[in-house]
Order: sequence, then C-alpha cells, then structure tokens
Amino acid sequence: MKVSSIKRRKTFILFNVSSVLLALDQLTKSLALSRLGDGPVEIFWTLRFFLASNTGFAFGTAEGYGPWVGAVALVIAGMLIRMKNQIEVTGGLISLGLILGGALGNLADRMFRGAGWGRGAVVDFIDLQFWPIFNLADAGIVIGVGSLVYYLWKQEKIGLKIKSSGTRNSDA
Repeated sequence: MKVSSIKRRKTFILFNVSSVLLALDQLTKSLALSRLGDGPVEIFWTLRFFLASNTGFAFGTAEGYGPWVGAVALVIAGMLIRMKNQIEVTGGLISLGLILGGALGNLADRMFRGAGWGRGAVVDFIDLQFWPIFNLADAGIVIGVGSLVYYLWKQEKIGLKIKSSGTRNSDA
C-alpha cells in the first residue's frame, strides 16, 4: 500500500471511532440530563444511573481547575492525532480513537455546559456505587488507554518499528 493511502486509512479509522464515541457520549449525556433530574434509576445489582457533574479532573480531583484541564485535553488531543502515524495495528488505531473521542466528549462538556470556556461541568451518570460515577467518554478513555498499551506492546514484540521518516522497519 502507498504511504498516502496508509495515512488516509489511519485517519479514517481514528476519526470515525472518535466521532462515534463523541456522538454517543453527548447523546447519552443529553438523555441523562433530561431524564435523571428526579433521582437515580436502578438498573441491575449495583448499577444505576445517577446524575452528577464534575468541574475537576478524573474522579472529581482538582475541582475548579476546569480551564486548565480543558487546555491539557486540547494538547493531548493534538498529540493523539499526531501519534496515529506511529501505530501499525488497526486495534491500536481504534484504541487511539477511543481515547480521542473520550477526551473530546469531556472537553465538549467543559466548553458548552457552563459560563465561559472551560468553566462547564462534565456530566457523569453511570454509577456502580463502588467506583466513582463516570460517563461513556471516561469509559472510552480507560478502555482505550488499556488496549493501546497492549497494542503498542504487541507492535513492539512483533518487531514493527517506525523510522523518523515514517516508513516501516522491522530491523530497528
């Protein structure tokens, strides 16, 4: 395959996965906001939907640092987009897309669900009651990071390396 078609394929996978997660995340958050105002909905065992918001970082830490968290998320999103050319396996690109989609989903909340850039609160609603409340974006980030670590390890193990010129090299 030509280098340009490989780059297009990688871009296609990354942006489609991240777009689908972003759309599902925002849809479920909108549903949570419209339907969970009266209290939690018990689903199964300890799983319930319970409306909460987070103006800080992961698990409610760094409350009030929303603008900084938003800026860091933008930088990370840019880094993830650039990183796509270093990933050789499709699973790794899907993982990258999950991380990017999750970061953009929570960033969208910070941008559009508050008074001023970065002052918005992330909508959380999935409550296991033994873990901090989260949303689909958070789940995408966690699953994406875990699977990306696996795929990068696998890529390294089978000897796929990337030269700085962007070409594949099994000897490096």
